[in-house]
This record gives sequence, C-alpha cells and structure tokens, in this order.
Amino acid sequence: MLQAVWKKNDKKAKTLIFTFSAIVFAAVVLLSRIKLNVNLGFDVHLFAKANAIINSCVAILLVIALIAVKSKNYTLHKNLMMTAMFLSVLFLVSYICHHLFAGETRFGDVNHDGIVTELEKAAVGTSRIIYYIILGTHIPFAGIILPFILFSAYRALTGEFDKHKKLVRITWPVWFYVAVTGVVVYWMISPYYM
Repeated sequence: MLQAVWKKNDKKAKTLIFTFSAIVFAAVVLLSRIKLNVNLGFDVHLFAKANAIINSCVAILLVIALIAVKSKNYTLHKNLMMTAMFLSVLFLVSYICHHLFAGETRFGDVNHDGIVTELEKAAVGTSRIIYYIILGTHIPFAGIILPFILFSAYRALTGEFDKHKKLVRITWPVWFYVAVTGVVVYWMISPYYM
C-alpha cells in the first residue's frame, strides 16, 4: 500500500467536498440555462467533441486503474486516477463552455429550428426513446457522482484504504457509467447540432 499523502481532517474534508460539489452542481444547472451569443471563431460544438474524447479517456483510465489496483500496482493506480480526476475537471470546463455558447440541442430536430415536430419524431423512431432513457440515467448519476469521487480520493490520500475500497465499490461503476454514457449521448445527439 501507499503512504498517506494528506493529514486526515474529516470535518474540513466534508465541508470542502460538499461545498465544492454544491457550487459545481449549481453552476452546471444555472449556466446550462444561459446562452451567450458570441462568435468564438470556431464551431462551438468542438467543446462537445472534446467532452466525448475526454469521457472516452476517463472510461479507459478507470478500467486500466482497476486492473492496476487488482495487480497491486498502487502507484500506477494512483497516477491513473489522479489523471482521470484532472480530465474530469477539463470536462467540466468544456461542458459549461459548450452549453454557454451552443445552447440546447433537441434530439431529432433535423431542420435545426428548435422544435421537434411529429414528423421529425417519427423519422427518428425508437432511437429518440433510447436516447432519453440513456440521458435520463446519465444526468442524475453525473449530478451525484462528484462528492463520491472526491471522498474516494480523500480516503485514499489520507491512507484510509479500507474506507476507500468500500466507497469505490459504489463510485467506480457509477463514474464509469457516466463516462461511457456521456460518449453515447454525444454520439446520438451530435447529428442534430447546428
């Protein structure tokens, strides 16, 4: 096992983790309702493509990190997980930028007028239902996973590996699901970007 990197202070950690998680959640919710009409000089949907690439990388890192820890290569595991967390921060910035500059895209809106007509719904068929089922699970899991990720990292960095191991049994599969479904959501919605 690795040595503790941080000194344990559960009260301070809980305050910081819950405060940071609440701020991030509020920022995502509030900023997703705002659209800035600014010409950035490039296709703003590049942010969404970057998000899909980042989510793909995070999913791959999570799998490799799981293999590393099962192989007792704790240093590699730690480095992979810290990289996944760093990429998740980049994802968050890119996600907010995409929603600020691109606004909302509606699944099935073939003519990009912001309205999905019955004819457009019929044209996309059951893929619309599948999209909304995936999105309907992706969003809540993405909204609740952040404090779990932060607490998991905190437990590892303070050397509380039994608590870390117990917590990641919940954190890892949800984080992995969020990363993978994020890519699927992008793949399904991207044809409807203007």
